[in-house]
Amino acid sequence: MVDLPAYLEERRQKVEAGLSKHLPPPTTRPFILHEAMRYAVLAGGKRLRPILCMASCEAAGGNPDNALLPGLAVEILHTYTLIHDDLPCMDNDDLRRGRPTTHIRFGEANALLAGDALLTLAFEWTSRVPAPHPYPPGQVALELAIGAGSQGVIGGQVEDLDAEGKPVNADLVDYIHSHKTAALIRAATRMGAICAGATPPQLEALSRYGECIGLAFQIADDILNVTSTPDQLGKPVGNDAALRKLTYVAVHGLEASRIRANALIDEAIAGLCLLPGDPNPLAELARYTIHRSK
Repeated sequence: MVDLPAYLEERRQKVEAGLSKHLPPPTTRPFILHEAMRYAVLAGGKRLRPILCMASCEAAGGNPDNALLPGLAVEILHTYTLIHDDLPCMDNDDLRRGRPTTHIRFGEANALLAGDALLTLAFEWTSRVPAPHPYPPGQVALELAIGAGSQGVIGGQVEDLDAEGKPVNADLVDYIHSHKTAALIRAATRMGAICAGATPPQLEALSRYGECIGLAFQIADDILNVTSTPDQLGKPVGNDAALRKLTYVAVHGLEASRIRANALIDEAIAGLCLLPGDPNPLAELARYTIHRSK
């Protein structure tokens, strides 16, 4: 068994130290840009994506430290998406992780540029990570690009914006959640597997694991947006309904959403038997994605 709180805290501290070390210091010009980048990235959070990247590497038989820098790249790319999501032209949110969003603190233009800089820095970091045999040298960066681009996170965000106020649509909400959220989590698990030199069946198992828990994670977010409070989440709640966003709860209702999330977690865990390393951290992390309170 895994002591999940202790495991998460140990890995979170490693991620926090890595982010602080690798991000440009606020004493480097342009000062306000680097301060904004660090403000957004070092605001706390679950650090689930880099933890999943390291855990996937370990489950595939590798050294989790080899997946730390790729995991950090996923995290700063994720932070760029949050900065841009919060902008007035998108969700127009003024609270993130219990404090003012980056554009409220630094202004809209600086927030936009901080997001751009984090996106670019994520690929600088992954370009420094050589993939072991049998993968080509740039495979880690390629995985992040696929997860982040027009057929990944950005594509999901475009469809999400376009769907606001439109009639409920089950196929569309699956597309949005699979691309806007699950694609990057899938990229994190695949990058970890690649850093371990995973075999094709092992890579496929971790790919499907990432897809399943990524979708379950977003369904859980949809549920929390309805059932939680701003103090619990550290960000606004109820805004999905106010904006008439296309969410899993809006399409299927609360109970069906909970059932679907649990089924996805069961499927994710079932595939872990193919892995040569310890699958227990990934299994516990899968359960955590839907039982968390924020």
